[in-house]
Amino acid sequence: MDTALITEPTTLFAFLAAILGGVFWLSTVAKFKRFFELMPPVIWAYFLPMFTTTFGVTPDSSVLYDWMSRYLLPFSLFLLMITVDLPAILKLGPVALIMMLTGTVGIVIGGPIALLVFGGMLPEDAWKGFAALSGSWIGGTANMIAMKESVGTPDAMLGPIIVVDTVVGYGWMGILIFLSAVQKKFDHWVNADTTVIEETNKRLVEMDTTRIPSSIADLAGIVGVAFAATVIAINIAGSLPKLGDPTIISATTWAVLMVVTIGLILSFTPMRHMERAGASRIGFLALYLLLTSIGAKANLLAVLEAPVFLAAGALWIAIHVGLLIIVAKWVRAPLFFVATGSMANIGGAASAPIVASVYLPAMAPVGLLMAVTGYILGIYAAIGCAWLLGFVAGM
Repeated sequence: MDTALITEPTTLFAFLAAILGGVFWLSTVAKFKRFFELMPPVIWAYFLPMFTTTFGVTPDSSVLYDWMSRYLLPFSLFLLMITVDLPAILKLGPVALIMMLTGTVGIVIGGPIALLVFGGMLPEDAWKGFAALSGSWIGGTANMIAMKESVGTPDAMLGPIIVVDTVVGYGWMGILIFLSAVQKKFDHWVNADTTVIEETNKRLVEMDTTRIPSSIADLAGIVGVAFAATVIAINIAGSLPKLGDPTIISATTWAVLMVVTIGLILSFTPMRHMERAGASRIGFLALYLLLTSIGAKANLLAVLEAPVFLAAGALWIAIHVGLLIIVAKWVRAPLFFVATGSMANIGGAASAPIVASVYLPAMAPVGLLMAVTGYILGIYAAIGCAWLLGFVAGM
């Protein structure tokens, strides 16, 4: 019998929502700003519910968690994809896109290599944790959760994976910020063509960043369309076959692929303008609510396995960085595109604009657009990485 203090689903949802709201409110308080820059709110959205479950406040299983996993993930991904501005991304130019793609390839091949080296020291199903991490390091939290659900990553394993994501990912972000001081030397070493940056800077003027106050009609339309797409995708996915041995393409994966692809197609229609009313923000809210439920199912003791995962993560990032440097030398890419291409993969929309602005203050929107490219590539590339990880695990 469950002895947790809070078990009734509606009360449990209110508790998790209150945790999320409290964390994000604290992140806006001036004296905590530096703290949340080092440890972003999304991390606490996972770890605080894990602590409440460990100490008996929340249960480690609930029908609420099942509902949130089933519906909030495709709901959030649909809204994130439908608001993408693909024409603006394509205007970034070939060098920016090449470095972005190179960073993605580095993640796809780095994970299986790291698993091959450290697999003997990790749990048997560690490849599933690596698959979730590949999703995070290609397309952010949304893709991490998508891959977790796709390959069936144990909830307990997500603890050490998020530790790696935080320590290694943000550690690399710190190194990139430090390297901004030597970008002129790097650009000289690769004989970089800096006119690319100047041309990209001019294109920023063309980007539409306008927002309007959200009306009830706007919000009702956003939520209605997203939930309709979610339910339709889930029902169709239930009739499609699972693929892979071990399973890589599950019913959840089919549903995610459908909402992502349909969302991208609809982003070329006037529906993309839902972003002016904050559609992507609603998507992120749903995503972070889902993350609280995943944290509540996790085991605090699993974090003790983090050291070996950390070593594997460091090797993984090193492969990613090495490939970026080789390609940068080949295409004469400025360090700015190396840094933003890397962080657009590893850090996503929260970190890439920060790194971009450190290198060139006016170029933060470029970091954001490259991160959005990561969202698009993320689910497709992470599935490919999961196939490779499953192959290595079965060797």
